[in-house]
Amino acid sequence: MDLIVWSWVFLFGYIVMMLVFGFIGQRKVANADDFATARNAYGPLFLAFAFAATTASGATFVGFPGIGYNAGLPALWSVFLYPIGVYLGVLLCLHMVSNSGHEFGSRSIPEFLGARYQSEWIRILVSLFSLSLFFYLAGQLVSGIVMFEIMLGLPPAWALAITAGVLLIYVVLGGAHADILTDGVQGFIMVGVGLLVAALFLTGYGVEGGFSGMMEQLEAKDENLVGWLNKENVLYHSWWSVLAILLCHIPLGMLPHIGNKLWALKEPRQRRSFIRLAFTFGLILGMLGLGGILARVVLGEGVNGNQALALLFIELFPSWFAALLGVGILAAVMSTADGLVVSSSQIIANDIYRLSLVPRFRKNLSDEEIERRVLNISRVSTVVIMLLCTLLAWSMLDVNVTIIVWIGTGCMMAAFAGPLILGALWKGVTKAGAFAGLLSGGTVFIATFNGVFSPDWFAPGLLREAAVWLSIEAANPWSCAAMGEIASVLATVVVSKLTQPLPREHMARLFGTPAG
Repeated sequence: MDLIVWSWVFLFGYIVMMLVFGFIGQRKVANADDFATARNAYGPLFLAFAFAATTASGATFVGFPGIGYNAGLPALWSVFLYPIGVYLGVLLCLHMVSNSGHEFGSRSIPEFLGARYQSEWIRILVSLFSLSLFFYLAGQLVSGIVMFEIMLGLPPAWALAITAGVLLIYVVLGGAHADILTDGVQGFIMVGVGLLVAALFLTGYGVEGGFSGMMEQLEAKDENLVGWLNKENVLYHSWWSVLAILLCHIPLGMLPHIGNKLWALKEPRQRRSFIRLAFTFGLILGMLGLGGILARVVLGEGVNGNQALALLFIELFPSWFAALLGVGILAAVMSTADGLVVSSSQIIANDIYRLSLVPRFRKNLSDEEIERRVLNISRVSTVVIMLLCTLLAWSMLDVNVTIIVWIGTGCMMAAFAGPLILGALWKGVTKAGAFAGLLSGGTVFIATFNGVFSPDWFAPGLLREAAVWLSIEAANPWSCAAMGEIASVLATVVVSKLTQPLPREHMARLFGTPAG
């Protein structure tokens, strides 16, 4: 059988497995909280696979190898700094977010921040920022299209329809349980693919002369491909670019579709085991970028970076094995997309309906009726979100997957750095400080990423040089996010020092310390 036939066989098996887990997840859903969080339901090993799978999106399997293909060895900075940043952020926030999330019964990161700062408007503002996750979800769907086109020979419309359809069915059925169950299995598959790619790179598989031969050929193509930095690639052209990779990924571990999994951990004492396992798996998945570097030598020039890893598998392995590995890439797409769908549905069902509309317009409803309606709205909004994101993905087929993803994450991470990351470490963050951090971080990202500051506005001098530098960095979303995060943290600190602190009793409840 050829590649397309094998791909259909494995795809059918994969779809059946995902739908089975959707029905299993449905049996575990007793109420809206189960749908949203799967609270206290899973052990550290399985949840670590699920967490790593959600963190490693389709951009990790499609975009990361593409970056490695274009940038060469400097992409190794992303391989290691991306998981270090993500899990550093999780480690910083895990204790307070997990404890207080359970204490206040939070079902989403916006709800948690609203409770943290005793502010409905902060919750609403964070919810609005979280809607940019629609772009993130669209990026996953575009990644699925890339894989289905290559592996199954399908036209883009059919590829998009299948990706969205399978995802929709099993998430509507089981919510967070289906999300975590499928992600745990998919994470296991993805870690296996990551280990394989690392082994291929370290042995220089498929290249005459092995690893040393691969290095020689890279240097012969372009000496920038084998240096610490790549002066021709804006993602790695300076040491600031390298630092930005670490900084911008710290809040990633607390984005709504990732952070909500912390509440599914069975026991607080399992946190350390969970972090160690999740970090190890995340580091392995980061190594997928190495496949793009190997592909630059094996496949030669002129390859679409988004297709580099899939084409490398097709070049190096028999059709059946390449098709099996292709399903591993599809698992990466689905594992992030399902978490995004669940967290996005909670913005509508929980943060907007239950917490904003019910207290104003439905005060007479019983708790049981509210829970029933929230669960139904969660499922209906999941369908609506999938339809909207499918249309968005269709309109962005020609846009780089990583850029699509960072439209949805960069602004959020910049805005959340002060209120969420700093707010988890420092009791002194006030309500006004949180507002300042949200608005300043988001504004700086939007301004820098869109190249608002034109060098033509300034006379020769320091300001013009700064504007020139910003115009160069506009093409690097990691750099823009890092600048936004710094602005968010600074604004949060300054304004918090100047404004009224939150009640001492409330902070004691949050941080688990005496109120005296």
